[in-house]
Amino acid sequence: MMELTRFQQKIGGLLPHINLLFSEPLSKHTSFRIGGSAEVMAFPKNATQLSELLVTCKDLQTVPVILGAGTNVLAPDAGIPGLVICLKDCLDGMQRLDETHIRVFGGVTMTRAAVFAANLGLGGMEFAHGIPGTVGGGVYMNAGAYGGEICQICESVDVMDRTGKLTTYSVQEMEFSYRHSILEDNGGIVVSAVFALIPRPTEEIKATMKELMARRSASQPLDLPSAGSAFKRPVGGYAGALIEQAGLKGFQVGGAAISTKHAGFAVNLGGATAEDVKNLLKQVSDIVFERSGIRLEPEVRIW
Repeated sequence: MMELTRFQQKIGGLLPHINLLFSEPLSKHTSFRIGGSAEVMAFPKNATQLSELLVTCKDLQTVPVILGAGTNVLAPDAGIPGLVICLKDCLDGMQRLDETHIRVFGGVTMTRAAVFAANLGLGGMEFAHGIPGTVGGGVYMNAGAYGGEICQICESVDVMDRTGKLTTYSVQEMEFSYRHSILEDNGGIVVSAVFALIPRPTEEIKATMKELMARRSASQPLDLPSAGSAFKRPVGGYAGALIEQAGLKGFQVGGAAISTKHAGFAVNLGGATAEDVKNLLKQVSDIVFERSGIRLEPEVRIW
């Protein structure tokens, strides 16, 4: 039987009603399939339980790490001490508010939210259909694809701070920019978001989503573990094109490589470690800079 650490004993005793897993492999919860164990992983069922977790962490003087679907995360090989709070499928729920607005909770996947809107005959979320993360993660980083971004449809966000207090932010207060929101600066957690959409025939919306998914499947390495786009789009160019021009398609470090299908993706060929991926990203960034003068910055969140 596993011997519990002091922290595991403490948090298990304080929060027996919340689903907690001890020494849980992060590789099971990240799309890269990389990462050591979280000392404790918690799965709150609602905002009340999330608040309890945050208050307890404050009392225990530990800062929890927040995880959504893990689709844009590189978890460390050594794992994470303390608490990881996983929100995917936990903060769940979607509702129509009026003719053009829906509220979606942070643990819902972007794909589910887009399908929900489509079934209501509300367009504007088509771009989000193939984004693999959660709405919480998407709002947090202002996710986007195929010309669409969260900031274009987001009207307000219910945000919980690290003391468990809930506040509603307007879209202006979110300070959205390219792959960024104010939550990256203040540590706020997305509980739910209100999206303003446009009435459109469901058949047309679904046809657009099908077209975008076909484009994604044709151009992206969806058959291998990855975390989506490895680098942010640089000013004056595209990361994938710069990497390909540098002759780095297929470039490999350990078990990690630049995809031969799309140079903007780093993939796990099997058995890749976090160190492999970090070294790959650094070497690619350095080589591209030497050859183009443009420095690529990781879009992957490196824990």
